[in-house]
Amino acid sequence: MEPVPIDGGPLTREQVVAVARDGADVTLTAAALAGVAETRAHIERLADAVEPTYGVSTGFGALAVRHIPVESRAALQRSLIRSHAAGAGPEVEPEVVRALMLLRLRTLATGRTGVRQSTVETLAAVLNAGILPVVHEYGSLGCSGDLAPLSAIALALMGEGQVRVKGQLKPAAEALADEGVTPVELVEKEGLALINGTDGMLGMLVLALRDLRALLDVADLTAAMSVEALLGTDRVFKPELHALRPHPGQAESAARIARFLDGSEIVASHQGPECSRVQDAYSLRCAPQVHGAARDTVGYVETVADRELASAIDNPVVLPDGRVESNGNFHGAPVAYALDFLAIPVADVASMAERRTDRMLDVARSDGLPPFLAHDPGVDSGHMIAQYTQAAVVSELKRLAVPASVDSIPSSAMQEDHVSMGWSAARKLRKAVDGLTTVLAVELLTAARALDLRAPLTPAPATAAAVAALRAHVPGPGPDRHLAPEIAAAEELIRSGALLAAVDRRTP
Repeated sequence: MEPVPIDGGPLTREQVVAVARDGADVTLTAAALAGVAETRAHIERLADAVEPTYGVSTGFGALAVRHIPVESRAALQRSLIRSHAAGAGPEVEPEVVRALMLLRLRTLATGRTGVRQSTVETLAAVLNAGILPVVHEYGSLGCSGDLAPLSAIALALMGEGQVRVKGQLKPAAEALADEGVTPVELVEKEGLALINGTDGMLGMLVLALRDLRALLDVADLTAAMSVEALLGTDRVFKPELHALRPHPGQAESAARIARFLDGSEIVASHQGPECSRVQDAYSLRCAPQVHGAARDTVGYVETVADRELASAIDNPVVLPDGRVESNGNFHGAPVAYALDFLAIPVADVASMAERRTDRMLDVARSDGLPPFLAHDPGVDSGHMIAQYTQAAVVSELKRLAVPASVDSIPSSAMQEDHVSMGWSAARKLRKAVDGLTTVLAVELLTAARALDLRAPLTPAPATAAAVAALRAHVPGPGPDRHLAPEIAAAEELIRSGALLAAVDRRTP
């Protein structure tokens, strides 16, 4: 995999995923390093000045009124990192830690933060060495930066704290020594520059966007399978109907569902005049409207993410003319709102999928399918409790859709009297994405079983490919089996991309 160049300019979402999730290395360009060195000269000039400058010769937050003498400034930076590395709770995922490191590195490389070239190079070296500082779940209010998480990164650069290398827990000093990396001795401005960014919430947003794009494609597929299994009509997915309400996401989902149903013998079997059904239930008929609205939400949030990936978040910031100015760009509201926004369609798409699953299990509404798709109803329970699992997850997703960004708690002796809670919004969105994966996995299992039970009628080539991909890991209809491993197998088929890949090969 090619290294991702860090040149001080914007990163793409694809580059973030490549480094954070896929383990790509980074390279610092000569131009970026030159810009960093040029800006550092301005900071060193201010460090020698009589007039105090926030972050250079003063304390921090509510303690910014204190002027720090020259001989205490290195201690000031060390104390800042040690005191702010105050996280608690479980460790966050390796991909989140790598995203944190990458996005802080990108901002440092813009030349707007005033750090030294050597500090930037050390952060890049630690990232490329696969050294992952231990970052805890709690400690960020999403304002003044993701302080505790980013402080854990900075602490490791100093050779302090704990890190993981290939999953093994080590003292940071030992891990850095093993890789020949010299710990950083922070000087004026550097401690603050290392921690004053929205990098954690942004990294988690970018990763969630990648996952949600794929999951919405899966939702279109499982919806098509359910429509087919429930003897629904494909007429409601015709493009001329969706042109009457020209939302782009709706048109895309309708077109995808129609393509997945193309060539279905099951759909064709009930299209004659003998079919008395006038219209399908909303969970079938309105899938494009709900999935499409989710797609359009993702599109909006991608715009927010791209703007953030072109931003230099620090306070104070060094302007091109050398001025050092305080600002509020560290406030995470733009990202926090986007994270909260995404949690709403995640819950709603999952809720609709659960309704389709329940319909396939209900003998009164499933058009001839056995109760709960059981092999011997009464002796066997079929997918009855799989739907309970779905319902439990959907209920949790509804709770996770409650916004975090409205719950500001003042801090730092009321200096930081309004915060974004963007990190919390990001953490709950990650959990919501996992929940949607589980809900779609259960719908996939149930719809595939229902399609098998429609034999000898055959499904469309695309949906048949989905069933075949699942059957490579999960047997077809039969007496009750241990269902938990089958749900896990369906989840992995979705997460890995193998399900969509199998279907794409058969979709016109």
